[in-house]
Amino acid sequence: MLTGHHLIAGQWIAGETTFSSSPASGAPRLFSVGTPAHVEAAVQAAEAAFSAYRATSRAARAAFLNRIADEIEARGAEITEIGTSETGLPAARLEGERGRTTGQLRLFAAHILKDDWLDRRHDAALPDRQPAPRPDLKMMQRPIGPVAVFGASNFPLAFSVAGGDTASALAAGCPVVVKGHSAHPGTGEIVAQAISAALTACALPPGVFSLVQGGRRDVGEALVTHPMIQAVGFTGSLMGGRALFDLCAQRAQPIPFFGELGSVNPMFLLPHAVAARGEAIGKGWAASLTMGAGQFCTNPGIAVVLQGPEGDAFVAAAKAALAALPAQTMLTDGIAQAYRAGVGRIAAGTGVQAVLTTPCDQRLATPQLFEVSASDWLANHDLAEEVFGPLGLVVRAQDTAQMVAIAAGLQGQLTCTLHLDDADIHLAQTLMPLLERKAGRVLANGFPTGVEVVDAQVHGGPYPASTNFGATSVGTMSIRRWLRPVAFQNMPAALMPPDWAD
Repeated sequence: MLTGHHLIAGQWIAGETTFSSSPASGAPRLFSVGTPAHVEAAVQAAEAAFSAYRATSRAARAAFLNRIADEIEARGAEITEIGTSETGLPAARLEGERGRTTGQLRLFAAHILKDDWLDRRHDAALPDRQPAPRPDLKMMQRPIGPVAVFGASNFPLAFSVAGGDTASALAAGCPVVVKGHSAHPGTGEIVAQAISAALTACALPPGVFSLVQGGRRDVGEALVTHPMIQAVGFTGSLMGGRALFDLCAQRAQPIPFFGELGSVNPMFLLPHAVAARGEAIGKGWAASLTMGAGQFCTNPGIAVVLQGPEGDAFVAAAKAALAALPAQTMLTDGIAQAYRAGVGRIAAGTGVQAVLTTPCDQRLATPQLFEVSASDWLANHDLAEEVFGPLGLVVRAQDTAQMVAIAAGLQGQLTCTLHLDDADIHLAQTLMPLLERKAGRVLANGFPTGVEVVDAQVHGGPYPASTNFGATSVGTMSIRRWLRPVAFQNMPAALMPPDWAD
């Protein structure tokens, strides 16, 4: 049963005012509006819980993460029912995302039982060294303290209340305060109920996790500026993320802001690959471009291809595949409105030609395809800005030198993709040093939608794709965001953290 309240240190707390959800289907529900006072209570509880929680054994934290996964699975049907209503996402998509969410919780549970993430190092004392003895030095990674997490609009499970940011922070030994996203508050509350039940079952301090629902800008500002918050995880828009990033930097004690802010994820179609299989690449691009109504941060919005008949065949195949697809429901009315505005911005660009335009109505999105010359694209920065939705822009290069110029001029990206055959290797070798500097993940002969949650994954990239190019929000390396190295000099064994001897 939904309460419509905030979860703060194990208690469901009502607010003085409420907001109404805006579901894609079904009746709206009322939820409490978060306030800075709710943030204060949640952060104080997180700080009070930190000492006990960071002292728990890795086995205890692993058991907690696994129990959260169990509790989410026990509520699977309820989550799917309300999630489809709130977001308009199909049941199969939500069930798959639920599996990813529980899977990454269990992945972190297994990860922290290993040793490598602690990065333990020991330089033994050299008492007889001349001209001065060397002290005994031990170093290891330690949790940083309470973490703030902002739920994402486009992933109501995997990047939200119990998503990767929360899972990795809890694995590290850090309490978490989540600001839920108002696009799916009911889904968020059910997941919070699962976490609360796991806390009780594992006899952990209730302040380890809190959820503050909804709220205006002052809630987010109160959370990232609270002196007890030590880091922030965020997935969302460039404008919103940059505003919070600036607040984190302006604090009396600046803190890291790990923001994943989106990307156009360009694909470079090299000539021999296009000649051999341009039609298949066009069909594959259409499927990737429209997956989830294009509401993925890895949506491949740009395709760079040479002028000529092979490129024409690629564009024709993409157009035909896109034209056959139905309209899809977007996550919120605001996202649908922003998509229509983005379509208009691209269509108005100098030199842009419409290949496929279809009407978008209310919360529905339909595919759009445009084409522009590389010269016009390079001259207009607006064409390189993300449109969140199923819009594709083909950039036609006169020659391979223009392809290289496009790669050199890119902003930071989450992904860059090369479609190539063996005969394209020389050109690919020219492009690779450029693309490696621009993206956190470089693909060959694939499409970037679908991010594997594994040890080797990097979901991040140079700004503006993310605010910290040395971090990832997906995969086990994401735990490093919530840890810091501490050196212990000549420290008695009794005073070392328990993880040192485990």
